[in-house]
Amino acid sequence: MSKVVLEVAGLTKRYGDRTVLDAISFTIPADSITALAGPNGSGKSTLLRCIVGAEEPDSGTATLLGQPIDERSLHSRQHLAVVLDDLDFFPDLSVVEHVDLFAKAFAVPGAEEVVDDVLNEVGLIDQSGQLPGTLSSGQRRRLALAGALVRPFSLLILDEPEQRLDADGLVWLAGRLRRAREDGAAVLMATHAPVLLDGLPDDVVALG
Repeated sequence: MSKVVLEVAGLTKRYGDRTVLDAISFTIPADSITALAGPNGSGKSTLLRCIVGAEEPDSGTATLLGQPIDERSLHSRQHLAVVLDDLDFFPDLSVVEHVDLFAKAFAVPGAEEVVDDVLNEVGLIDQSGQLPGTLSSGQRRRLALAGALVRPFSLLILDEPEQRLDADGLVWLAGRLRRAREDGAAVLMATHAPVLLDGLPDDVVALG
């Protein structure tokens, strides 16, 4: 049996009198893909934000390889890669400088070649010298994915990664997530995209 990468236990989140997440519990093993499914407003994004610490749950825990997830901890930074919807970039760093920053921060061997490979993979090699503010919304989404994929991770969390990706981009992403699974990583994503739901996930957590 594969080791448990992520364990979510009793995660609850309320906004006033409204309970968005009600004691959600599940585990994700290594070399697997798990999808969160549910209608808009069912709490998928809220759940991911609570897991990674972007929002504080009212109760419950999320542990990564047996340790609490805390973006300030070395353990979480080493093992967790995240792409949420609130994309944030350094306005004065070019595309290649952004991806290179991630590669060097995680001491990726042969960083320069790896960065070029990832930019080719996400289709941004021709935009490598541009600033984020000059990119289209789809290109910014690809840049965020490049920053996550250029570094090692045990768990990749994606919030509706299909947003602003065209059909070819979705096919590429599905293949890239399969590769991450084959490399032994775990993937957790919230998605509505059929190409990312049909036959790709090993498990589906239904909300709402």
